[in-house]
Amino acid sequence: MKQQANQMRPGWVIDFNGKQYLVTKINIITPGKGGAFIQVEMRDVKTGLKTEQRWRTADTVEKLMSEEFDCTYLYREGDKLCFMNSESYDQFEIMADTMGDKALYLQDNMPVTVNFIEGKPVSVNLPPHVTLTITETEPALKNQTVTSSYKPAVLENGIRTTVPPFVNAGEKIVVSTIDNSYVERAK
Repeated sequence: MKQQANQMRPGWVIDFNGKQYLVTKINIITPGKGGAFIQVEMRDVKTGLKTEQRWRTADTVEKLMSEEFDCTYLYREGDKLCFMNSESYDQFEIMADTMGDKALYLQDNMPVTVNFIEGKPVSVNLPPHVTLTITETEPALKNQTVTSSYKPAVLENGIRTTVPPFVNAGEKIVVSTIDNSYVERAK
C-alpha cells in the first residue's frame, strides 16, 4: 500500500529496492533553504543490517501489510527475546537488537503487540507507558516549590530521564516508552 513518506512511523515495514525494511527511527528535517525531508533509520528484516535513507516529504513508500497479534513477553535468553502469542499460545523468539533501546522496557509477562509478515515476527509494539522505579537521582531540596525545572534520574532498567524535583530515589514513576519522558508518579 503506497503511503506518503512523511506518514512513516517506527515499527512500519516497508518495501524498498526489493527488500523488506523495518523502520526504527525517523527524523523530519526542515532546512533553512529548500524543502523538508525525512531521514529514516531502518533495518533489513532478513539480514538485520542497518541503513539510512532520505525521502522528500512528497515521496511515497510501499508499506507492507502486516498481521498484528496480541502477545506476552516471557523472558530474555542471551540475545533473544521470547514471546508467546496470547491466542494460540505459540512461543517464538525475536533478536533483541530488532527492538533496539526499547527492549530495556520489557518486563516479565508484559502485554505487547507483535507484527508478523509472511508468518515471521518483524516488530514489537510496547504499551505507551510503563511503571519503573528510580534508582538514582539528586535528593529533593527543602522548601523547593513545584517548578518547571527537572532533575536527571536513572531508572531500574538503566534508562536516563528527567523528573520533577519532588520525586526521589526509590519511588515508582510512570514513563513514556515513546520518548523516555516522565509522565506521573505511580499510583
